[in-house]
Amino acid sequence: MFTPVIGPYIQNYGVLWPIDSGYFHFWQPVTYMFLHGGIGHIIFNLFALWMFGQSIERFWGTRRFTIFYFLTGIGAGFFHMLVGGGGPTLGASGAVYGILLAFGMMFPDRQIMLLIPPIPMKAKYFVAIFGAIELISGLTRANSGVAHFAHLGGMLVGFILIKYWGLKKEEPYY
Repeated sequence: MFTPVIGPYIQNYGVLWPIDSGYFHFWQPVTYMFLHGGIGHIIFNLFALWMFGQSIERFWGTRRFTIFYFLTGIGAGFFHMLVGGGGPTLGASGAVYGILLAFGMMFPDRQIMLLIPPIPMKAKYFVAIFGAIELISGLTRANSGVAHFAHLGGMLVGFILIKYWGLKKEEPYY
């Protein structure tokens, strides 16, 4: 996962460790979002961030988008530690799931095309399906090596922020 020379430092200081592990440091709820478990992990996160994040950033502005991204990522890490996690966590997936939820809430009726099979569906259904998959996976595949509850935590924190900030969905054009 990490190179032999810097790997131990990244693992001990960069990934998010449980608070009671003896390895936890206050900066890890941020640094863990910039580390990934492999090329596929980072490519998926970057693709989803590009696909959904650009619309949200244009709709809210860069400042609100950036605050939202970091808060959902930090919240996802803490939610994972609280509900689902024993070992170290890494990746931006919790923040990306927060962005996915924001897309579904801000643009609920926009069409999204699933790639395999190619099925068009509204964003609100797409987001609900992804959330349900993560919940089922979190409950049934606890030791899969995927932080399903971090994904759900990102969505939960995103929902709370959107409601707290009073953000409204895009009005349809008529």
